[in-house]
Formats: sequence, C-alpha cells, structure tokens
Amino acid sequence: MTVAATEDDATASTRYSHVEIEAGRRLFAGEWKFAGAAATAATLPPMAAMEVAFAGRSNVGKSSLINALTGRRGLARTSNRPGRTQELIFFVGPPDLVLVDLPGYGYAAAAKQKIAAWTALIHGYLRGRASLARVYLLVDARHGLKPADEAILATLGAAAVSHEVVLTKCDQVSAGELEDRSRTIRAEMQRRAAAFPDLIATSSRTGAGVAELRAAIAQLVREHANIR
Repeated sequence: MTVAATEDDATASTRYSHVEIEAGRRLFAGEWKFAGAAATAATLPPMAAMEVAFAGRSNVGKSSLINALTGRRGLARTSNRPGRTQELIFFVGPPDLVLVDLPGYGYAAAAKQKIAAWTALIHGYLRGRASLARVYLLVDARHGLKPADEAILATLGAAAVSHEVVLTKCDQVSAGELEDRSRTIRAEMQRRAAAFPDLIATSSRTGAGVAELRAAIAQLVREHANIR
C-alpha cells in the first residue's frame, strides 16, 4: 500500500535531506499489519526485529500517529475515550521493523488495580527489551510535559533507552506557542543523557512532521542494520 504524500514530503526538512525523507517514505510505503498484543510480560512476543515504541499520556494521539506514519487509517484503533489501549500492541511492516503502541498513562478514571498493571507492564517492557531501539515520547503540544511524564522519563534514563519527544496536535496551537513549548522541552531533554535533545512536531490531522518522523525511524533502521 502506498503512503499518501503530505506537504512535508514536498519540502526539505531542516534536519533531514530529500534523500532521507524519501528513504522514510519508502520504509513506510509497504504493507503493515497487526502482529499481536501483550497484556502481561509473560505474553510479550519473542524479540526479533528492531522495535520502535510510542509512549505518552492517555489520549495524546499515539494510535493516530501510527496510522499517519503507515498511511493506514484503521491500523491502530483510535478513540476519544482515554485509556482504551490497555495492552502493548505490535505492528509489523518491513522485515527489520516493529512498531509498538504502549498503553497510555496518567488516566485516573480506571480502576487502581488496572492502572497499576498497565504501569508495571510499560515500565517492565522499557527496562528489559533488548530489541527496543528508541522510544518516542508523545507530548500534547497544547499542554507540554506533565508530572505524569516524569516516571517514564526516569525509567528511560535509568535503563539508558534512547528516547525523543514528539509533539502531537501541533495544528491546535499557534506558531508562537509551539516555538515556546519546543524550546522548554528541548532544554529539559538536554539534561537527560539518554534523550535525543531535539524534538519532532507533528499533526496526524494535517500530516505536518510525519515525513520527518518517518525519516528518523528509517535512519534508526539503517544504523541498526550496520551494527548487526
């Protein structure tokens, strides 16, 4: 299936060249499918291909972003109801890449026991998954980093897992607000050894930033292939 072009595909990224943007487009232009779900550590699939995970607060837009990346509107189930994703969801595409949609955190309306189980599952996966190449921490551009993000950042730092912030819903803030929020988050990430100090601003609705994120993931795939 061909990934639909966005206006980002037509312009050179300040961070990635046209060649790198095209490599990202090609990476995600193939067939993507649901590969499985894990509600406990014991049911995690065997580690095989490189994994890229998407973490963030409930309703931050993880599933929507995965759909935008793959050009498959219904690949990841989306909902306006926070807390719908309650398992780790795995999607496979090219032989060298698996995308992982993590349960949202910071949703207080669910039962405490269920919240504790989700939290333990997320942190256990982040600490012990050797095939995990990077975690993209999704942050709502309207709100910025919240206290609920701190626990995930602490786990990523302690486990030395490479991670980078991706701002979502950037079409819902002004250019000035987006720049201010980006500057604040960059400053915070520069204090963290395992964090990539830059960030990617996206909108699943308009497609902004999606080509750049594809290019970033394609670069990871190339680096991983060279290491093996």
